[in-house]
Amino acid sequence: MKKVRKAVFPVAGLGTRFLPATKANPKEMLPIVDKPLIQYAAEEAVDAGIDTLIFIIGRNKRAIPDHFDKAYELEAELKASGKLDQLAGVQHILPPEISCIYIRQPEALGLGHAVLCSKPIVGDEPFAVILADDLIDGGNKSCLKQLVEVYEKEQSAVIGVQKVPPEDVKNYGMVAGQNTEDRLWRLSGLVEKPKPEDAPSNVAVVGRYILDGSIFKMLEEIQPDLGGEIQLTDAIAKQLQQESVYAYEFEGRRYDCGSKFGYLQATLEYGLKHPEVGAAFEAYLKKMDCFK
Repeated sequence: MKKVRKAVFPVAGLGTRFLPATKANPKEMLPIVDKPLIQYAAEEAVDAGIDTLIFIIGRNKRAIPDHFDKAYELEAELKASGKLDQLAGVQHILPPEISCIYIRQPEALGLGHAVLCSKPIVGDEPFAVILADDLIDGGNKSCLKQLVEVYEKEQSAVIGVQKVPPEDVKNYGMVAGQNTEDRLWRLSGLVEKPKPEDAPSNVAVVGRYILDGSIFKMLEEIQPDLGGEIQLTDAIAKQLQQESVYAYEFEGRRYDCGSKFGYLQATLEYGLKHPEVGAAFEAYLKKMDCFK
């Protein structure tokens, strides 16, 4: 059985919902307290046993490779100033054995196209796909690690899902299938952004996937949607006609940091549990009567 060792991060989007903050700065570099979203996503991948991180970037995403690269001048300045804690923080963003690969997506042609750009590196191996603006706090076990365990048990592709209220189904791909055991679904179909009355379930796809090399053939064969984009959910739906695909309702809390409200929620809750500022932040909020 091949292990899941590679993760694809589609990070070429423009982040228009956060303009003007994302005019020059990638949305994946927006910080939650003191770490950017892309670092949380990379740490989740490493925790799940991933050793090769593949970033699908656009022309305005130079800050992402810079973040994971060595910063000689900054490190020298921190060392000279005796700021050893900060020095350790920038030197150990990723373990030394982790490889980072950057692939330019020439056009924004959808999530499916971004994943397809990774084919020369991934080949026929199983791999993860992580959307960094879905920040997921899995508690004692990261979301991706949960999915890897399901993949290893079922030997089939698996996607992360969660239940959503009826008014939100129009914003997600919704799963159809059989709930075979606790939290696990065997899929029969996917419906992209249906009306509430047309949704096959209240279980929505979120930004975590474990796929295998067969998905690339599906991505090459499906037709672009009306907007000219190649959708990953369409490829997975096609894959379902030939092999089993599972969905797993992961344990943990998801923050939709692609929206301003979700980003503020994450900032608040991660701030409250931050080891350096959490206690002072909670005291401040209580003083401001925020908990009444």
